[in-house]
Amino acid sequence: MIGRTLLQQAVPVTFGLVAAGWLAGLDEALEGLSWVRAQRLAVQYGGAAGTLASMGPDGQRVAALFADEVGLACPPLPWHTERLRVIDVATAMARVTAVLGKVARDVTLLAQSEVGELSEGAPPSTSVANAPGRPAPRRGGSSAMPNKNNPVAAIAILGCTRQVPGLVGTLFASAEQEHQRAAGAWHAEWQPFSDVLRLTGSAAAWGADLLGGLKVDVARMTGNLAAAGGLPLAERVTGLLADALGGRQQAHDVVAGAAVRAVSSGLPLRDVLLAAPEAESAGITAEQVDAALDPARYLGSSAEFIRAALHAHERLSAHDGQDGPDRSNDG
Repeated sequence: MIGRTLLQQAVPVTFGLVAAGWLAGLDEALEGLSWVRAQRLAVQYGGAAGTLASMGPDGQRVAALFADEVGLACPPLPWHTERLRVIDVATAMARVTAVLGKVARDVTLLAQSEVGELSEGAPPSTSVANAPGRPAPRRGGSSAMPNKNNPVAAIAILGCTRQVPGLVGTLFASAEQEHQRAAGAWHAEWQPFSDVLRLTGSAAAWGADLLGGLKVDVARMTGNLAAAGGLPLAERVTGLLADALGGRQQAHDVVAGAAVRAVSSGLPLRDVLLAAPEAESAGITAEQVDAALDPARYLGSSAEFIRAALHAHERLSAHDGQDGPDRSNDG
């Protein structure tokens, strides 16, 4: 399929590499959640000003018993105005939504009518169970335009993820708290913190829906790449001509000029290049140009990167399958 940089066509990639990038991002976000769950969730029990004076000499022991009862860590002391735990939880949520937003944005772009390389469908768990004569459930339609197939899950994800950074910013700003209990900053945390959790959970649910029913149109990907007329392989052709034309810069200029002529004339880059005087004088053959314009020969380490992402995911999955984090109340 066509790779795209700065929203313009670039060198070819594979959809497997795109999906591997999604997977790697989700795995990193999951690692962040695991760290927060294991290290940063703790009881807050300190009385009016963080002394537990009303408990007498038993305050610390009562806090430890309470932590054990609710299954959370017992920190060394109360954290009324030390808000890093709140920030860490919110940041972990923001990392999740950042990755989900990336996936959703890719899907919306690749699902555009003019591109058509991806589309949404109902995930298997919500599909009609092979009922005879019943059509598959329609989604993404428009009340006014019956032809529409909107990527509703991706759009819902983006509707959630766009809100999270501002809410997390409010939590960072609220971390400056006065004395032993803040006047206003503490209270300002309540709604944005709840909203961050709600929006992240909603985005994750929509993400499962999106990925569970995603449809990949391989033929359309291949067709779009072919319709580009060889232009996504211009970088490789530059490498082919570099030695023959006395350097990469000279070759870059020749190929850039050929690309402009190819676009303006509607001809494939191959034909324009072979007609270029520089290529003819350098003895460049049609076979060489055809080999340089074969996208399957210019995928670099894509397959190795995909395998590395899958291997890392398998390691993470195996680790998550072990016993959960230690919740002992040792601070």
